[in-house]
Amino acid sequence: MSKRIPESELIINPDGSIYHLNLKPEHLASTVIAVGDPDRVKKVSQYFDTIEFTLSKREFVTHTGTYKGKRITAISTGMGTDNIEIFMTELDALVNIDLKTRLPKEEHTSLNIIRIGTSGSMRKEIPAGSLLASAYGIGLDTLMAFYKTDYSAIEEKIGLEIQKNLGLSFQPYCIEGSKKLLEQVGKGMLHGNTVTCPGFFGPQGREVRLKPAIPDIIEKLGSMDIDGFQLTNFEMETSGYYAMGRLLGHEVMSLNAIIANRITHEFTENAYGIVDRLIQQTLENLVG
Repeated sequence: MSKRIPESELIINPDGSIYHLNLKPEHLASTVIAVGDPDRVKKVSQYFDTIEFTLSKREFVTHTGTYKGKRITAISTGMGTDNIEIFMTELDALVNIDLKTRLPKEEHTSLNIIRIGTSGSMRKEIPAGSLLASAYGIGLDTLMAFYKTDYSAIEEKIGLEIQKNLGLSFQPYCIEGSKKLLEQVGKGMLHGNTVTCPGFFGPQGREVRLKPAIPDIIEKLGSMDIDGFQLTNFEMETSGYYAMGRLLGHEVMSLNAIIANRITHEFTENAYGIVDRLIQQTLENLVG
């Protein structure tokens, strides 16, 4: 028999909504487009034919509506895998836990969750302006030190090789994304392997007033070739999405608008246009 989840472990607001997202189960579509920037939610929902629900709470802005007859929820997460852990856990609770009885449901519901975000290229052959779908996410954060999961042989090897190459005191984790969504929503895009950094400046080798411990981290990662497995780009959330998706049983895919190339030092002048192109192509791939 399933165990009731205590109030202290899963916080539910007085109106019956889940704590951080402030959503109720009926507000959520089975297909979710996740963006980091709260202002980007309306850049997705502007293409919806109808909008049935909107809400703003903290950094989590939600719009649910339809696009060519398909019900979709667009929601912002903020930045970093710590936010993604909250986001994924509460999304899962909305569909897989009865919030009134606090009991896990007998039948598991799997969501389709697609991240649309910006990213930097660490390979010169992937220029700014590219659209890239992440086959794998590699976490330089330590989120998975607090969860247990199984890794494939190639995932384990990649984590160990990156740890060795960067001289890290911990082993990065590598997680494959949804093969189903890679084929569906990644159609017409480059496919790559995305490194998730736990920060924007030092962890990505940027120096402002503080000198990074690994100033050439992007060059080191971009030059790696592990039995033909190459690292292509970097951002701040993908590995968290893929890890939590695997643990909770959801289909998850990260789609990246490449707005900079750190090897050639190229930065696009039209980041918003590239993101908009990614949004439109994603929506079309979802209904195509």
